[in-house]
Amino acid sequence: MKKEKSLTDEKHLVVFKKKSIRRTLHNDEWWFVIEDIVVALTDTTNPKDYINKMRIRDEELAKGYGQIVHTLSVQTEGGKQKMNCANTEGIFRIIQSIPSPKAEPFKRWLAKVGYERVQEIEDPELASKRARAIYKAKGYDDAWIEKRMRAIAIREELTDEWNNRGVKEDREYAILTAEISKAAFGMTPSEYKDFKGLKRENLRDHMNDLELIFSMLGEAATTEITRNKDAQGFDRSRDCAVEGGAVAGNARKDLEQKTGKRVSTRGNYLPEKAAKKRLKG
Repeated sequence: MKKEKSLTDEKHLVVFKKKSIRRTLHNDEWWFVIEDIVVALTDTTNPKDYINKMRIRDEELAKGYGQIVHTLSVQTEGGKQKMNCANTEGIFRIIQSIPSPKAEPFKRWLAKVGYERVQEIEDPELASKRARAIYKAKGYDDAWIEKRMRAIAIREELTDEWNNRGVKEDREYAILTAEISKAAFGMTPSEYKDFKGLKRENLRDHMNDLELIFSMLGEAATTEITRNKDAQGFDRSRDCAVEGGAVAGNARKDLEQKTGKRVSTRGNYLPEKAAKKRLKG
């Protein structure tokens, strides 16, 4: 008989300092059990009491506690239970209020991340260099990295154009992006992720050369059409997104007809050996 997976598999747990941290997906984002974080960083035997004392000690944390903490259903060995959870940003804030020596490495890391972010704002080229280094460490080759970095630049140019033309909300950006993708590949980004068997991974990090190229073409074409038509507001920007995506879609279909091969693949660009090494690491 096939053995059932434990409820404490990697889908529901992460490990920090050899301590298990339970988590759950909420609004397509990981939320972590606060008590588990406190136990991992303090070794307290009464995390509820520790959290209460921490809130008394940190008045600012107490004021915003209700905004960063949600009671969510979490998978445990005994079944689903309601537990207090926070997302990554909320956990970072809570950790700042833990005076344990075990929390110090995490606090230093947060300070380093914050300092690097300030550096990147002052010199955007640093962000590009760090992104290249990260992709290199994951096993991507230089040619793919250059395409990916160019795709990021084209995307930023498009979103800046949308922002200048009255498109402000994240939901509107997502709709416009979906229109480009659907016209270019016949799939929205969420459908494309399902096609590739992805969950929370970044779709474009799993695209091959041609997929990236046609993504860039769709977004670059949308930028040019938006400018030429002087499109203002969401509705007119949406029309331009459909037209820009269609430019890439027509080019893709033409290539597929001539080669007899689909541009969109279920595969991951990252070489198989590198992907396995990354998963083990």
